[in-house]
Parts: sequence; C-alpha cells; structure tokens
Amino acid sequence: MPAIDADFLQAFTDAWNRHDIDALMSFMTDDCVFQSAAGPERCGTRHAGREAVRAAFAQAWASFPDAQWRNGRHFVHGDLGVSEWTFTGTKADGTRVEADGCDLFTFRDGRIAVKNAFRKDRPALKD
Repeated sequence: MPAIDADFLQAFTDAWNRHDIDALMSFMTDDCVFQSAAGPERCGTRHAGREAVRAAFAQAWASFPDAQWRNGRHFVHGDLGVSEWTFTGTKADGTRVEADGCDLFTFRDGRIAVKNAFRKDRPALKD
C-alpha cells in the first residue's frame, strides 16, 4: 500500500466512482468497520468485518446505480483522515440525491480500519 496521504484518499474515492469493489476492499484492514450515514443506531448502521463491509459498500451502488462522489477534498493527520465530497445518485424509481458529506477515517498498518460516513439529509431532487 502507498503512504496514507491525500492521494491515498483520492485513490479510494476514485475506486468508489469506478464502482470497483475489489479495489475498495484493498484499502481496508481485515477487521475493518464501516459506519454508514443512515440507520437505526446512533452511529447509523455499523458493519464490522470484511464481508459485512464489502456487502454494505456494494449496496450503495445497488441503491444508486450511477452513484458518484465528486468535489473531493482530503486531509490526513497521523492515523486520522477526512474526505469531504458531494454525493450524487439516482435511485431505480428515478429520485435523485445530491448532498454534501464527509468520511472520517481511522488508519492502521497502511490501510483504513474505520470509515465513518456522514451526509446531509436533503429531500430527493425533482427533475
């Protein structure tokens, strides 16, 4: 793995935008955790372990087949990082989402151990 810096986080974002699950998982530790922006828990929904995280990541594209994370800005300080972005996507029923958000990362051993996602709660856009 390359050094963890802004380029590392941009490469992670690029994998999201290519919808490349294998590339995404190459950035994650074996015991990774993904806390999604929505869900019943205080943290959203917590997905723990490679298989659970892989399934949750893939679900994003199933829900929004054209999902993209644009306008990225990335910051790394030690074992912590932040990516700011604008999410856009269209659901199968035609409703569109465009909202700003960010990911907070915890790094360990050159990979992402925790990805904690936050996104503005904005009504669906009308065409």
